[in-house]
Amino acid sequence: MTRFMRNIGENTATAIQAFESRTEAGQRLAEFLTVERDNWAVLAIPRGGVLVAAPVAKAFNAPLELAFCRKLPIPASPEAGFGAVALDGSVVLNDRMVRRTGLSSDEIERIQRNVLKEVRRRAQVYPMGNSFEAEDKNLLLIDDGLATGYTMIAAAQMARGMNPRSLTLAVPASPSDSLDRVEPYFDDVYCMFRQTQLPFAVASYYRDFPDLEDEQVAAAIDEAKSAGQKPRGG
Repeated sequence: MTRFMRNIGENTATAIQAFESRTEAGQRLAEFLTVERDNWAVLAIPRGGVLVAAPVAKAFNAPLELAFCRKLPIPASPEAGFGAVALDGSVVLNDRMVRRTGLSSDEIERIQRNVLKEVRRRAQVYPMGNSFEAEDKNLLLIDDGLATGYTMIAAAQMARGMNPRSLTLAVPASPSDSLDRVEPYFDDVYCMFRQTQLPFAVASYYRDFPDLEDEQVAAAIDEAKSAGQKPRGG
């Protein structure tokens, strides 16, 4: 890709319950992506990103890959995070949040170890194949939405290490500040709903937004296989 493009479907001040489910969000995201559908691979951040990415991979006739990353939860508020860790062990920290929480370096290292252990467990549990070769491919990196964006940054840095031809972000919804934060890591950005005011919650954009179990993620991967795609570890 020769120049950066920010592709926003709709700007909204507050949340819009726009999608029935993650699967519907993925179907609409595939229609929203105005790119030449050639030589693509789709990278999903598990768990929720897999259900969004599967319809996109099907529409693009592209393999569905997994980008194993996870947020570092704040102990007092596990739904919030102060950074993220990727399967390769790389860590991205939200320094401002780290200062606000007052976490010590020992506490941060302990949380990092525990989260990385879970990331590696998922990499073993999900029914993937051989190592993913991304060199000279166009990569779509997908999640069910951005919160702070740090998990996406960790995934993008890991994806860049694969030497792709290009790296494109595609998400159903995001707050504007998170889009600003992640943009430098991508060649293109596609976001269907950009929320300009806080508070923001990814779940607010979905009518049905359950917590997912390993079995549901594995089923989505198996469905991708049966559709003729070639899922592998990312």
